[in-house]
Amino acid sequence: MKLLLISNSTNYKESYLSWCMPLIEQFLKNEKRNILFFPYAGIKIGGKNHPDSYDAYLERVQTIFAEKGFHVISVHQAKCPVEAVNRAEIIMVGGGNTFNLVAEIHKYKLIEPVRRKVMEGTPFFGWSAGSNVACPTLRTTNDMPIIMPESFQCFDLVPFQINPHYIDPYPQDVNDKIRHGGETRQDRIDEFLALNPEITVAGLREATALWVENEVITLKGSRNLRIMRHLQESIEIEPESKFDYSFNKI
Repeated sequence: MKLLLISNSTNYKESYLSWCMPLIEQFLKNEKRNILFFPYAGIKIGGKNHPDSYDAYLERVQTIFAEKGFHVISVHQAKCPVEAVNRAEIIMVGGGNTFNLVAEIHKYKLIEPVRRKVMEGTPFFGWSAGSNVACPTLRTTNDMPIIMPESFQCFDLVPFQINPHYIDPYPQDVNDKIRHGGETRQDRIDEFLALNPEITVAGLREATALWVENEVITLKGSRNLRIMRHLQESIEIEPESKFDYSFNKI
């Protein structure tokens, strides 16, 4: 199994996918050049009232990946999405709203076909919501539940949950005076852990990614990974560290 699970597509004041494209190219270096794209997380890609958001999302990524020598098609344009997955050489899942992404994946009965393909060796990569769906469920997404999926079940490619865009507690305003008054991201994750004490959550900060190959994970990027478990102190893992699914260093 070969996965690249990216926290975010765009860093502040940078162009789309620019920070992670060198990593994606490295990940796909020895792979074929045809990518099957999942655009289902994209709700307003073409603008506020764009009627064809999935088409606009596809066009955006096609342009970027064509410059790197890749051909991208989209599962949403396939007559039979399951057959498109069965033929896929590489699977790419874009970010956006995780609830809509999972709703569409269940609508077209794609959980098991994707999981089987990836377990058989088809490379899988995604960013933000696209990383979230590699987990057992979507329950550690940051997104508003704008639609009710048939199930919260996701592809279950890794045995832990990811929180993309993880933010350390107590962000402050530009004047460095007023602290956020509601629950922090950490508070929300602690609530999840209290109700699901058997599950580990990986806080994937901006400009980082998990490269998973043969059950060995390497943290890529410039920032630490935070590992959170119920009633335990959080663990910080440094970039380029290698570890297993239990987050034991290798």
